[in-house]
Amino acid sequence: MSSSNEAWEHLGELDEEDAMHVLIRLFSMYEEEEQRHPGDKATSLFFRNLITALGQTSACNLNRR
Repeated sequence: MSSSNEAWEHLGELDEEDAMHVLIRLFSMYEEEEQRHPGDKATSLFFRNLITALGQTSACNLNRR
């Protein structure tokens, strides 16, 4: 995969369980990178964006209830 468009296509083809495995693996990869290179800007940005996305999703779910 060389572009975000290709990544979106592949993500769209996954079932829910496989999508969860992708998320877990991605999290794990960045966690390992953070341990190898503490304070790395790209890793910090990933976790900041992940926390933002989690917050937005939680807020959206609360608004639906």
